[in-house]
Amino acid sequence: MSMNVDLSVDIGGLRLRNPVMPASGTFAEGLEKVMDFNRLGAFVTKTITRELRTGNPLPRVVEQPGSLINAIGIPSKGVPYFVNTTLPHYRPFDTPLVVSISAPTSEGFASLAAELSAVPGIAAIEANISCPNIEEDGKAFAMRADSTERVTKALRAATHLPLWVKLTPNTGNVPEIALAAEASGADAVVVSNTILAMAIDLKTFKPSLGNIMGGLSGAAIKPIVLRQVFQCARAVRIPVIGCGGISTAEDAVEYMLAGASAVQVGTATFLQPAAMTTIIDGLRTFCMRREIARVTDLVGGVVVEEADEPDLAWVDPVAAS
Repeated sequence: MSMNVDLSVDIGGLRLRNPVMPASGTFAEGLEKVMDFNRLGAFVTKTITRELRTGNPLPRVVEQPGSLINAIGIPSKGVPYFVNTTLPHYRPFDTPLVVSISAPTSEGFASLAAELSAVPGIAAIEANISCPNIEEDGKAFAMRADSTERVTKALRAATHLPLWVKLTPNTGNVPEIALAAEASGADAVVVSNTILAMAIDLKTFKPSLGNIMGGLSGAAIKPIVLRQVFQCARAVRIPVIGCGGISTAEDAVEYMLAGASAVQVGTATFLQPAAMTTIIDGLRTFCMRREIARVTDLVGGVVVEEADEPDLAWVDPVAAS
């Protein structure tokens, strides 16, 4: 059967031709050799910082079954390099450019967002608040609702652009953090960054990463982040962007059924550089086969049946006769 499928989505006021985009830090300019950049829903840049950063000590990456642990450490060449060298590379394409930013303080986030918002060609800001925060003893802003609220309010006051806030999975109550971001002016939340992990080299008895710990990504984390997307989508009204272990169209559909309005693809691009365009094609095929006219009809479509007998005997014991 042949039918037109509308793959477009609206993410906090930013219209995307489809819901598929790269995860920050996993996308580079050279990939236009293997895919048509004009087919992507959006670009998401590597995270930019105000200061020049070399990143973490080597080794920075270790492979695990079905996953990857990385401790890259956000290397950055700073804002002028991004504006003068990186940004012009994306201008020929009509895909919206989302710029990921990081800073050690709320004020740093706000000043970076304000400066970049004045640069033509930037469609939205993704605030990576799941990075270490020197105001909170090295913990990420997104570990707590109050620090999330402070940094999001500062960002909201600093930019007129759509504001996406990237959360961490390394906290006990991700929906509470998502609610704090929403209440403070976020237009969407990205769920989520990598899961804190480590590995040990049995030849040397040393940690496999120079930084000791790093972020786990890839297929192994998908069930965990899918659960967090489901919880966050039920808690907030703003769009949730799912990110974690997506390598196929079926993965993307699962995330959308759980409540994600869009998805970000990361580790899969390292294994298959054209993964994103394959996922876009697969989404269209999935919708055609199920006779779904709009991909947005998938969002939140998971069927959750309530128990027929919620008042179980062990909850309300029968009194002894």
